[in-house]
This record gives sequence, structure tokens and C-alpha cells, in this order.
Amino acid sequence: MNPLSIQSYDSALEAFGDIVSTAPTITDTELSSRIQKMQRLLGEQGVKAVYLDASSSLTYFTGMRLGSSERLHGAIIPAVGDIIYITPAFEEPKTQTMIRVHGEVTTWEEHENPMALVVDIVRQLDAPGNTLALDPATPYVFADGIMRVADSHLKVISGQELIIACRQTKSDNEIAIIQTAMDASLAVHKAVYGGLYEGVTTIEISDFIAAAHRKMGLVHSFAAVQFGEATAYPHGVPYPQTLKTGDMVLVDMGAILHGYRSDITRTYVFGTSTPRQKELWDLEKKAQLAAFNAARLGTACEDIDFAARQTLVEAGYGPDYAVPGLPHRTGHGLGIDIHEDPYIVRGNKTALQSGMCFSIEPMLCVYGECGIRLEDIIYMTDQGPRWFTQPAGSIEKPF
Repeated sequence: MNPLSIQSYDSALEAFGDIVSTAPTITDTELSSRIQKMQRLLGEQGVKAVYLDASSSLTYFTGMRLGSSERLHGAIIPAVGDIIYITPAFEEPKTQTMIRVHGEVTTWEEHENPMALVVDIVRQLDAPGNTLALDPATPYVFADGIMRVADSHLKVISGQELIIACRQTKSDNEIAIIQTAMDASLAVHKAVYGGLYEGVTTIEISDFIAAAHRKMGLVHSFAAVQFGEATAYPHGVPYPQTLKTGDMVLVDMGAILHGYRSDITRTYVFGTSTPRQKELWDLEKKAQLAAFNAARLGTACEDIDFAARQTLVEAGYGPDYAVPGLPHRTGHGLGIDIHEDPYIVRGNKTALQSGMCFSIEPMLCVYGECGIRLEDIIYMTDQGPRWFTQPAGSIEKPF
């Protein structure tokens, strides 16, 4: 038990300092290399260009961060030649200041059809092929408009597989940024654990997590805090709670550093754990370790899910997604998005490659009682999987 006062969180907050400068950044050279890789893939598959909307993929390839809106604003990567940015005319001056990778800027006025502009640009490209790939994050209203204008003159396909092929393996710089963000969130986790006291609320802890992330210079993304029976529900409950001795405590948090995410969950007991709580916690730990041990280069993503799930099934939980048991996938990729490829789920036969980053979180849910989620992110190397953060040791000593 940690019988400390709320001043403990105030003191912990004072101890945190800015860590942004300790992490590398994504250089313009790296952005250019990403575009070159996409262009190689376009050429290999006979696709003339890919359209990127105001999405995380636009950020990935160009470094440009745009908010989505009712106005089409994005970029076209042709199989050959410079990138082409598309912007509402009145946004052109701002767009120019955001450009990191050289390219032409094409504008459209309020009364014009920007979807027709996209199609016209692609048709006139001096690049082989007659196919346009669309960013899967393109809003339906834009995608539908582009397909209607293209009609039979230009084939339109999903660009999802092309984008995944680029984004799901991370560079050394990306891994280093994620490592710094993960280290920061782990430090916040430790501070939360050290400052728990009877009567603290989920809101107070969430507020502390947000403040701590900001104190370190990160953009706070989320904090999910659950006590007692509510820990059984993967996404929590829609009301605040107050901590009592003997409660299971689940804390999930994430932040953003240079555009990349942290995501880490710890579960433990406030006070002395019961034999039942320890039994469940130890089983969750066993499932997480089984998934880690199954993560080998060339192994299918679904095999990692199977390893974790089978551990729980052999202990009498499940099967499949039945509760008590594991009601969701074992993990998800992590990078610019909190959830991205590769997904660690049945049916995903994608083979693990060096540079892939993903969570291992085979949550054990016992509705009406409690839930245990231990979530850590791993990344694949030529020598096998590596943890970004040291996994929890035991229910008594989670850090």
C-alpha cells in the first residue's frame, strides 16, 4: 500500500523535466527516402500515383500535419517525378510554409471541384500506368467524388497495401523516438503507483498523467484509469471511481513525441493481493510472455495471437473471444498512429519483419470481478524481439 497524500503527485510532477531534446527527429532526408520507396512500389505494381489525404500517411511521407475538413487538402505522389501538393487556394500561403519535401503546389477555388483536379493531375502525369491508389483514410465524400470523375478513364484502387508496405517497418530514428516516449510514460506509471492513496479518484490520476506528460514536453494523448470490478472492461466505464484498499488498479496511458506514440498499461492491486488476484495476474503475465516468445522473424502475426490465447485456454478461459478470457486481439502496431499495422490478430498472416513495432496485451477479462492487462510494446530486430519497456515483474512489484 502507498499511504501518501495528494502532495506526492505534486512532488512527482516537480521532478519531471523536458525530454524532447533527448530524442532524434525525422529529417527531410528520411522523408525523401520514404517517398522514393513508395515510388519504387508504384513502379513495380504499375500504379501511376497515390493520393494522400490530410491523414497520418500524409505526415509520414511529407512531414506535413493537416487537420481533416470538408475541403480536400492533400498530396499526390507520382510513380515518377516530384510530389504534388493540393490545397484550397486561400490556404496556399500557409501550405507553402509547411512544405519540407520539394514539390509543386496546385490550388483550387471554392466553386471548383477538387476531386476533378486530382483526376486531371493524375491523367496528365508523365508516369506509366493508368491506376490511382487512394489513401484509405480519404473521407468517403472525396473518394466517391474521385471515383465518379475518374469513371472508365482512370482505374481507382485502395492504396492501403502500398502504404502499409512503407509504414509498418520502422527506421532506427522512429524506434529511437518511440523508445524515448515509452521511457517517459513508464516513468509516469511509476509515479502513479508510488502516489496511490485511499480515496484518490480516477480523474485525479488521469489529470496527473496528463500534466506529467506535458511537463516532459510530450503531447498528452490519453489516460485510462480503472479500479476494482471496472478493470474487467477493456475500455473502462463512463463514470469516475474512488480507490479502496484491495482494489485492482489498471492504468493505460499514451503520449506523443515528434509525432510518434507511447502506449503502456500496468495492472496491480492497491494493498495486499488475494490469492485469486495473484492467480489471474500470473496467468496474464504467462500469456504475455508466450506471445513475446512466439514473435520471431518470419512468423505470422496471427501465430502470436494464438500463443497468448492458447495459454489462457489451457487454463480454462475462453475459448476464442469468450469471457472470462481474452475478448479482443492480442496487439496492434504502434507508430504515428496509436493503432496501425501490423495487427496481432487471427487471420493476419503477415510475416514479422525487422523494424515492426507492436503491442503485446492479451488482456484477461473476468466480468463482474476484475481484469488484468499488461501492455508493453516490442520491436523486431534481426536478432528477434526486443521490449521497449521492461515488463511488470509481479503483482507485488509491478515496477
